[in-house]
Amino acid sequence: MAAAQGGSVVSYAGKVDFLKLQNGSDIRGVAVAGVEGEPVNLTEPVTEAIAVAFAAWLLNKKEADGLRRLRISVGHDSRISAHKLQNAVTHGITAAGHDILQFGLASTPAMFNSTLTEDEKNHLPVDGGIMITASHLPYNRNDDNQKEREDASRGVVTNVDYMSIYASDLVQAVRKSAGGKEEPLDGLHIVVDAGNGAGGFFVDKVLKPLGAVTTGSQFLEPDGLFPNHIPNPEDKTAMMAITQAVLDNKADLGIIFDTDVDRSAAVDSSGHELNRNRLIALMAAIVLEEHPGTTVVTDSVTSDGLTVFIENKLGGKHHRFKRGYKNVIDEAIRLNSVGEESHLAMETSGHGALKENHWLDDGAYLMVKLLNKLAAARTLGSSIGSKVLTDLVDGLEEAAVTVEIRLKIDQNHADLKGGSFRDYGEAVLRHLENAIAKDSDLHKAPKNYEGVRVSGYGGWFLLRLSLHDPVLPLNIEAQSKDDAIKLGLAVLAAVSEFSALDVTALSKFVRQ
Repeated sequence: MAAAQGGSVVSYAGKVDFLKLQNGSDIRGVAVAGVEGEPVNLTEPVTEAIAVAFAAWLLNKKEADGLRRLRISVGHDSRISAHKLQNAVTHGITAAGHDILQFGLASTPAMFNSTLTEDEKNHLPVDGGIMITASHLPYNRNDDNQKEREDASRGVVTNVDYMSIYASDLVQAVRKSAGGKEEPLDGLHIVVDAGNGAGGFFVDKVLKPLGAVTTGSQFLEPDGLFPNHIPNPEDKTAMMAITQAVLDNKADLGIIFDTDVDRSAAVDSSGHELNRNRLIALMAAIVLEEHPGTTVVTDSVTSDGLTVFIENKLGGKHHRFKRGYKNVIDEAIRLNSVGEESHLAMETSGHGALKENHWLDDGAYLMVKLLNKLAAARTLGSSIGSKVLTDLVDGLEEAAVTVEIRLKIDQNHADLKGGSFRDYGEAVLRHLENAIAKDSDLHKAPKNYEGVRVSGYGGWFLLRLSLHDPVLPLNIEAQSKDDAIKLGLAVLAAVSEFSALDVTALSKFVRQ
């Protein structure tokens, strides 16, 4: 791969299939050796080449503004490979004649934000940013998230404590919601679980300045080996850890982040988890108080109970779209562009973005919206703690049984006949759709943007094709195990003739 500025060409990395590193909007690869079957492919030369190419692409976009020298920020989470990849990015971009702002340990949302922050003293805003992270994936993985925002001599490297700037903006947002009170969370006990990722800043730089008690917060120290639990708000062990911390410390609220802080979840004082559908319901309740009637965009696996809650109780509109936080956010932006007001886009994974926050995917900002509610209640002299949040999701109907079963496609099976797993998966979905049409107990969703979604037996299922992998994830929700099994049996009967599809896990589920 080569990239050029001012006519000079820098060659990197030898023969590398860079397209294999592309994963949706990320560049994703293995950066550390040690896991069998996962050879290192995101090396320093490869990272340097990608960074130079990003700078060349960005410069081309900025040409209309007359720019010839860019300012690009680079930050990283607690990955053990972060420093060497940051150095590779810095070397490539400065060698191409552009300036680098090194943020060090940072969150992905902060990197987005650095393209917006007006701060001349700290050389902000930047023209683009690069985040080195792999969210909750294993320690050996890494991604480059690259975000857009006069001479060919070597660029300048400047170290900037951007996380303090970013956190200060979060603090001011909470103070503003509380009428300018300096410590609107005074007396509230809030514990944070950062999972040894980049979210530890939230304790010292956000909660303490707002007056909160934070004793019992855990795993705040960055450690890329993640010795305590996977930093993932969807992970049962992680949610058990923050729940236990809340109960042990008799805290009012618990907050948990993923590695790079673009996802989050909460736990109320009674140990009730506020994640997945519940977190979307809570955010929808807050946003619909501020913007009555607005449309809430979610991913495809949200529950029917959430739809009823948003539309019947809150008076909003639920627009269920495709999986993938970028898909959800882009759909909300599209709806606004055609005249349908939308202020919230969220995935069940904990990704969430608000129109008021420039549609930035920001787990810390979501938690600030919860803190705003707590601060407002505190200002009124209320001592009910997190009950003000729990009350907002009162009436959300939740399924008794919720399962996800992943049906893998064997790409080497003769049934594929040399074709792609995607074509094979689409054939499975078409066959399922036809089979459902013949079953009077099952009803296809009238509006659906991904896979086959069907209601019946007091519940629903969704079979869809994974965004990136040879997998058909099956989500089932029902009010009883028997009803969930009936839905599973309907899927199994329809797809069992597809020999390249591994239905072992589904067969085991329906035999329970």
